[in-house]
Amino acid sequence: MRVRAFRRRWTVFAAVAMTGALALSGCGGDDGEGSKNDKSEVEVFSWWTGPGEADGLKAMQADFEKKNPGTKFVNAAIAGGSGTQAKAVLASRLQNRKPPDSFQGHAGAELLDYIKAGQIDPLDDFYQQNNLKSAYPQQLLDQITYKGHIYSVPVNIHRSNVLWYNPDILKDAGVDGPPKSIPEFITALKAVKEKTKKVPLSLGAQWTADHLLENVLLGSLGADAYNALWKPGADWSTPAVAKALGEFGEIMKYTTLEAASTDWQGAAKAVVDDRAAFNIMGDWAYGYFVGDAPNGLGKKLDTDFKYAAAPGTEGTYMWLSDSFTLPKGAPHRAGATAWLKEVSSKEGQDLFNPKKGSIPARKDADKSLYTGYLQTAFEEWNDPQTKLAGSFWHGVNANNKWHTDIDTAIGLFLQSKDVGKLQQGLVSAAKNSGL
Repeated sequence: MRVRAFRRRWTVFAAVAMTGALALSGCGGDDGEGSKNDKSEVEVFSWWTGPGEADGLKAMQADFEKKNPGTKFVNAAIAGGSGTQAKAVLASRLQNRKPPDSFQGHAGAELLDYIKAGQIDPLDDFYQQNNLKSAYPQQLLDQITYKGHIYSVPVNIHRSNVLWYNPDILKDAGVDGPPKSIPEFITALKAVKEKTKKVPLSLGAQWTADHLLENVLLGSLGADAYNALWKPGADWSTPAVAKALGEFGEIMKYTTLEAASTDWQGAAKAVVDDRAAFNIMGDWAYGYFVGDAPNGLGKKLDTDFKYAAAPGTEGTYMWLSDSFTLPKGAPHRAGATAWLKEVSSKEGQDLFNPKKGSIPARKDADKSLYTGYLQTAFEEWNDPQTKLAGSFWHGVNANNKWHTDIDTAIGLFLQSKDVGKLQQGLVSAAKNSGL
């Protein structure tokens, strides 16, 4: 299937998924002239506190401050992998009508709750004034558009389905290269456990198990069947899903026992420190691996680590996009607009993404800046033969309620190890998703 045809079908799904949300019109509410014109500072809320991502934010902040010397930049980042802690803090602030000037969110269904609650303003005029519709790929614009209005400014594209591995440990285990399928992966994990004293598959906090699940579902079901799971009325009770979940349960037997005590950085670091054979994590890990100390590890591709598509997912790009919004009632609205200009600019994205370990959302990036793994990601994202699959954990195709219910089902599974109950929980999560 050619990606162009898939993207058309995916756009239809996105529109259906957003049905019932509260439509907002125009380009922002009336927050008073003082708020609209206040550029004295900008409070930027994100969860970019870890290695690589913090460096990227710092680089973009420096460029912003150079372009806006009279505006104070307030970094309101909250630590916690994948934004789990930050989102809880943000929800409280928005409910209490104390929004930051701009906050990070994943492009796609994750923004629906903010739209329903009238907590973010459309950015149609901003896109028009800055000629952004021609700068972004159409399939990305489709994901951030609801009833003709755009609600966020993407800064990057990430890939979720990446297998990071230690070539020396695989050699010691007698594993000939990265596994291409889920059954091959399970065989490789078993070989590492039996023939070495290393950890077969490193995991971090619970959300990394959710991240692993989406990769196993994609690798077992294939792109078409995986994407179908997120359509209204999708059946999660099928034998194919049961098989995939059984494979997930088997893979979990080879993960670290101390999984709940560390975040993704520690789990990824285990691979380059020769303690673990495999880690399945998004390509933000690349920025962490190759970045300079103190925030990066200064490791070398092909020597200290290698990468491949997660087992069973070669030829498919499981994608997500970090983006920034304009909250209704932003106290420094002009400062927020200036920040969105930075986020959407070619200069800002080319400063940010090489450090973050992602590729730019804009189409006119400086390709020479994206080397090593990032060159491969850049080429595959722009290849019309590549299939696309949205990351449910990172906000593309699951709203916040569905996201939370999946996380709850996986949390119960981590305690019980009961695959049947996990499937029941996922069936219920889909039925109660609101689609």
